[in-house]
Amino acid sequence: MSAPTPSAAAAAARPADKDAALWREALRAGLPTLFGIAAWGMVTGVAMVKSGLSVAQALGMTVLVFAGSAQLAALPLIAGGAPVWVVFATALVVNLRFVIFSVLLAPHFAHLPWKKRFLLGYVAGDITVALFLRRFPDQGAQHGKLSYLQGLLVPNWLSWQAGSIAGVLLGAAVPASWGLGFAGSLAILCIMVPLVINRAALCGVLVAAATSVVFFNMPYKLGLLLAVALGMGSAMLVEETLEKRRARHE
Repeated sequence: MSAPTPSAAAAAARPADKDAALWREALRAGLPTLFGIAAWGMVTGVAMVKSGLSVAQALGMTVLVFAGSAQLAALPLIAGGAPVWVVFATALVVNLRFVIFSVLLAPHFAHLPWKKRFLLGYVAGDITVALFLRRFPDQGAQHGKLSYLQGLLVPNWLSWQAGSIAGVLLGAAVPASWGLGFAGSLAILCIMVPLVINRAALCGVLVAAATSVVFFNMPYKLGLLLAVALGMGSAMLVEETLEKRRARHE
């Protein structure tokens, strides 16, 4: 009888990815964000129809693209008849922050097949990644990680799609005076504030906020990408500095 291969032995020793209790825990953690996500989805859905897309085109875009900021950035270009490559390049630049998110998630799920990782990347969102990393800051193998991530991603995706589809179908019937975009911003802000759990996170938020304001007028929302990069870099630098200081005093 042949001995098990190293990869098979490692897979057997790895904690189980699935845990129904952690899925429910993730659902509870992400539940307060769903209103804001749905509101943003509705704003995007209305914007797609008002930009001249047909209902079928808008529905196809919201399902296939699933990226509100990229969709909103692309709509004026589509309406203005910009070349397809310009539309794609703009959407790519606006969503470059997801490269950073993918780098943060990759060590947690490197053992999964690439098709499953591809699907997780498609449904990942800003807040869901932040909530997952708050719950599992350690990159090591832990029980139920996949279930927890799915418990964040699936309701988030469904909320966005429900809001976006509602916005597409309602179209011009939703007046701007409803302020759905502002309501969504407030809801998301209320969720993000509790994530600032230490001085490093606070520094990152302040740097990102200041950067996004200073570089607000950069084309293709590059200021957003710069804010994400500088915010994360400053938070990591502060965290490393504080850890070295604590190590010297121990």
